Amino acid sequence: MKYCSVCGNEVHVTIPQGDNRPRHVCVHCGTIHYHNPKVVAGCIAYWQDKVLMCRRAIEPRLGLWTVPAGFMENGETTYEGAMRETLEEANARVAVDNLYVTVNLPHINQVYMLFRGRLLDLEFSPGEESLDVALMTQEQIPWDSMAFPTVTEALQLYFADRERGSFPVRMLDIVREGGVPGRYVVRHIA
Repeated sequence: MKYCSVCGNEVHVTIPQGDNRPRHVCVHCGTIHYHNPKVVAGCIAYWQDKVLMCRRAIEPRLGLWTVPAGFMENGETTYEGAMRETLEEANARVAVDNLYVTVNLPHINQVYMLFRGRLLDLEFSPGEESLDVALMTQEQIPWDSMAFPTVTEALQLYFADRERGSFPVRMLDIVREGGVPGRYVVRHIA
């Protein structure tokens, strides 16, 4: 960030009085511009023993598989975002059960919030951001063609919890191993 979105003057990175982190601060009007993590809301949409999977039609990770999820929009709740993303990416309607897993990705400033959601019917089809959508059992999931480690971890937990018949709220951290892109460490917090 070079210029203030309030007055158009230069910003400098400094630690504002009473703060403990460097921030972009306008040298003219004093506005502090906070940069905070982005929230991704999504849904593990299920029907009996299967989950709804989407094959991505856009970058990043074009052609790989994921669950319906995306960045939240202003003015919506997390569960509304999860339902909206499921409708946009898979033309599927869900009834959200509960928050299932929160995944912290501090190295890219994102937080995933994935809900469990029961499909209301079997009428689904690829949305604009999907090449294909399909209901898949655990054995049918293309584990080697998954778009994001967040979704891989969440689905592995989901199927293990489904086997146990209990879905506790989960929390994970996925961090880069030694700062190396593509190598991750998963820490189960809850």
